[in-house]
Amino acid sequence: MADSSVMKEKDNREVLVGKTTAEITQLLVSGGHPAYRGQQVAGWVYRKGAASFQDMTDIPASLRTELGEKYLLGLPELRHKDVSSDGTIKYLFAMPDGLTVESVFLPYQQRVSVCLSTQVGCPAGCTFCATAQGGFARNLTAGEIVGQLLFMQRESERRISHAVYMGMGEPLFNFENVVTSLRLIGSEVGISLRNLTVSTVGVVPGIEALADADVPVTLALSLHAPEDTLRQQLIPTGRKWNINEIMKACRYYTHKTRRNLTFEYLLIGGINDGVDQAAKLATLLNTWRLPGNVNLIPFNYVDTPGGYKRPTPEAIRLFREELEKSGRIVTQRMTRGTAISAACGQLRRNVAAVQQFDLRLEAVGSPSSL
Repeated sequence: MADSSVMKEKDNREVLVGKTTAEITQLLVSGGHPAYRGQQVAGWVYRKGAASFQDMTDIPASLRTELGEKYLLGLPELRHKDVSSDGTIKYLFAMPDGLTVESVFLPYQQRVSVCLSTQVGCPAGCTFCATAQGGFARNLTAGEIVGQLLFMQRESERRISHAVYMGMGEPLFNFENVVTSLRLIGSEVGISLRNLTVSTVGVVPGIEALADADVPVTLALSLHAPEDTLRQQLIPTGRKWNINEIMKACRYYTHKTRRNLTFEYLLIGGINDGVDQAAKLATLLNTWRLPGNVNLIPFNYVDTPGGYKRPTPEAIRLFREELEKSGRIVTQRMTRGTAISAACGQLRRNVAAVQQFDLRLEAVGSPSSL
């Protein structure tokens, strides 16, 4: 997948974001410095919001200069930011190679959450998703995932308490980096693993491996249909793992971790929002005896080839009531950031379109010169 950003010349300095306190300390010790200096540096990287080595005011100036010559802090570069009236902030970040990803800052009354990307683009190919239309470039490193959170924390006066891996990419297709980033956020940033959520379209080997990884996060399954034929139309990876295989993996996850699941269900008008489909969904989850709530997500308009539309309020109400009749707890995601294209992939695509327009304008001359 081509990205509209200009590729940067490679910087061979070692990146600190993505390393543990022990690893950073070892780097400092190997350079002839006392171990406590490494602990100070790690504290600035993960908990004190340093944007550069010069921010590390309790470290000698000579060491700050040395660190800048040898290492990169590793925060992403801000390319674009949109702020919604509800406080939602959508970020477009550039990675060291110039490729861009999106992240979202979501302030609520009782908590502050962020949505993180795990890949540049996404190979899952979901037909309702703007990210999927841009194709797939590469996995993000653990440091690149954590760096998104650190950048947003540095800009916020409120402490980030939750993070969801629901941005660009399928997290379980980038398993090792995702698990490493979860552990870093838990041990280095200090956010409880129980406040972290990993979303998946149903990558069966990844669900099973996450259950064995000893990271007690919440697993969110993007289900979106109660039967295979429709699900395969919406989510092409459904052709690789059918719903029963996914349900079996989810049951293994709940038994191994003792954690409830969240079942994400995107309601698309006239496609998967019927009362009969709600009844089938309730039967599916209850048959497999899977604990957890169903989170209904009314479609957030994306210009897709399928021409999908948002469900009516009446359809949402009837779908929810049918699920609740089965004893299932149902939540409905708040619509936030619609005015700033907060659905995954929209901001990146919109900014790329503007950049392409600007390049074409430069080629033909400004309007005043025409």
